[in-house]
Amino acid sequence: MKLNALVRDHIGRVPATDAVLAEAGRFGRGAALVDDGTAWVLLDEQPERGLGAALAWSSRQADVREVAVIAEASTGLLARRAALFTTPISVWHAVERVLVPAVAEPYPAVANIDPAHEVWRRAIAEAGAEPVEECGVFAGEIRGLEVCRVVTDAYTGETRLEVGVGVHDRESFLMLHGNRPTVEALADVVEAVVAHRNVDAPLHPLNRLGAERFLRWQVVQQPERVGAAQLRVADPPVPRANLKDPVPCVAIGESLSGEPLVVVCSVGIDLDLVPFAVDARQMHLPDAHEAAVVLLVPERDASPVTRRLAEQAVGPVRIVTSA
Repeated sequence: MKLNALVRDHIGRVPATDAVLAEAGRFGRGAALVDDGTAWVLLDEQPERGLGAALAWSSRQADVREVAVIAEASTGLLARRAALFTTPISVWHAVERVLVPAVAEPYPAVANIDPAHEVWRRAIAEAGAEPVEECGVFAGEIRGLEVCRVVTDAYTGETRLEVGVGVHDRESFLMLHGNRPTVEALADVVEAVVAHRNVDAPLHPLNRLGAERFLRWQVVQQPERVGAAQLRVADPPVPRANLKDPVPCVAIGESLSGEPLVVVCSVGIDLDLVPFAVDARQMHLPDAHEAAVVLLVPERDASPVTRRLAEQAVGPVRIVTSA
């Protein structure tokens, strides 16, 4: 009903109401309808991750020539990503009953780590973890899983290394082991975690968390798996909110022929993987429009819908599977 009212007020006539009612239960992130060759999609749930779902739905409908996406939040991000597809996509910001054209938002400014945090690099490495910089955060990872993070005390301004997987684990570890030498504590955590971060390890919370980042760690170690000469960890186009939610991650480098390359790793069927990936390419290589994007996913996750969306993207998008 909401979508029907928004479209009716915008186009000045009654749209295909029957289509709204028929499809309401099929589009899980909101509602959708097709009217006169335009697929109108209202993103109600997690709109920032809804463009792929909107394109996937519209690609299954007959006689759709363009897509119109409506949301009440994150429309700047959606507009930025919409421009990276060959399918004509318009993004509208809903203000009560009025649809306003969305304006693409810029990419976040490059966030460098605090120079004061560098003093912990050696300690992280000595304990057996890998120092990683991402979105201005300096952390230590074990095969893609964050096990420590350098933070600045909000009251004293001093830097410290907090050990643990996620903020709550770090707080608990600090309360239980506050007087224990940091490197010694981290080394024990590293030893406990590394046994679970293997391809053939039995299922465990420590290998279910950050599975996509384990995939990235593997390909950085063996870049030839995706036809790359070298790869390094890179920032995502949108910072991840927490460690628990599976979110694609990015690596950049060069192909074997010396061309720039962006690799995006993901685990699970993610309808927003392709919009995320082309957004990452545009962020890191704004002038290399023909640079390749490689989607590295487990073989079971190379779904037909992901391939369909990859074909709609501007610039080459290649899918590589991992056993």
